[in-house]
Amino acid sequence: MSTTVLRNGHVIDPANGIDAVADVRITDGTIEAVAPALPDRPGDRDIDVTGLYVTPGIIDMHAHVAHTHCRSELSLHPLVNTLSSGVTTVVDAGTVGWRDFAQFRHDVIDHRWKIRVLGYVNIVGSGMGGPWEHEAVEMNPKLAADTATMHADVVVGIKTAHYWARQRFDADHAPWTAVDRAIEAAERCGMPVMYDFFPTLPERTYEELILKKARAGDIHTHVFAQQFPVLDDDGRVARYMYQARERGVIFDLGHGAGSFWFRHAVPAIQQGFVPDSISTDLHTGNVAGVVIDMLTTMSKILNIGVPLRDVIAMSTVAPAREINRPELGTLTPGRPADIAVLALDEGEFTFVDCERTTMTGTRKLRCEMTFFAGEAVYNPNGRGLVSWEQDARDNPMPLPVRAQQF
Repeated sequence: MSTTVLRNGHVIDPANGIDAVADVRITDGTIEAVAPALPDRPGDRDIDVTGLYVTPGIIDMHAHVAHTHCRSELSLHPLVNTLSSGVTTVVDAGTVGWRDFAQFRHDVIDHRWKIRVLGYVNIVGSGMGGPWEHEAVEMNPKLAADTATMHADVVVGIKTAHYWARQRFDADHAPWTAVDRAIEAAERCGMPVMYDFFPTLPERTYEELILKKARAGDIHTHVFAQQFPVLDDDGRVARYMYQARERGVIFDLGHGAGSFWFRHAVPAIQQGFVPDSISTDLHTGNVAGVVIDMLTTMSKILNIGVPLRDVIAMSTVAPAREINRPELGTLTPGRPADIAVLALDEGEFTFVDCERTTMTGTRKLRCEMTFFAGEAVYNPNGRGLVSWEQDARDNPMPLPVRAQQF
């Protein structure tokens, strides 16, 4: 039996209402116990995390990690800027559709990356990356739903994105084709829709999407993008935002390369309209900036004024609930030991949004350790390890035999 105990960290587990100094015992890849001053047991491997925060593994519910998918150049390898940010579950947000999902599963999801990969099925059969995203013939609700049902253990919903923005509608491109067919597919398979949307007035409005089209449990991502009128003419959060939330519509951050503006996010959040979940929309176009990783995105929300406990909730238990994976995003005993150990650095930090404007903050999250299924998969400072000098004393070994010279 393999046991690791994280000692003296400040545990934040919103799913269980924990926000206090406690120990976390990991046994054979699962959480065994969370409590103050857990008793020592023979065979325990203790790691002192005093002064650090211990949280459930972070869930990034909107990224692009179908890195073998040749139709799109968006995707990163699922290990890029994830484990180093405390992320233990990453969700591909519809890079691939019903034509290629089985191949995506074979190439990426089922591979043993030491990170959990899930995905949305794009209503567009060929997925993201080309002019086919606008063609109705590619949007087959039955095939999308059948694909989602066939792979229900790794599929979390249906995605619609990028349809016919800034162009005139015509006989082949009606305003709501992508949205309506995504909803039909979702109703067939019993899953939510994630909407990446562009309003086109007057035929396709944001208000109609969130008040009439989107269903309870559906997710609007990119909530603080430039194209969404979340604020009224007086700079107040629009009434229909609250009405949509009352209907059960979920608002996800979905930062992306062009979908997070401080001029929208700061007033809305400071007025109390906080997104339900935080996600990066991480892809090849923003991994070096402006997104970088999940902790940078979380730090932006933290410095706008959202308490750390809530930021952690928006990155763990909330996305777990939104993607219908309640076993994730929590430190509940018996659940997978997916854990992030985080430092909260104090100082002066500059954050950049998609408008390339800046915001100065005083706190920034940094990852010290990431555990996936109980294994330390990110540990840049070697916490819990011994120095080479001590290892040499404790485990003397003969010098290696020199390679034969030819």
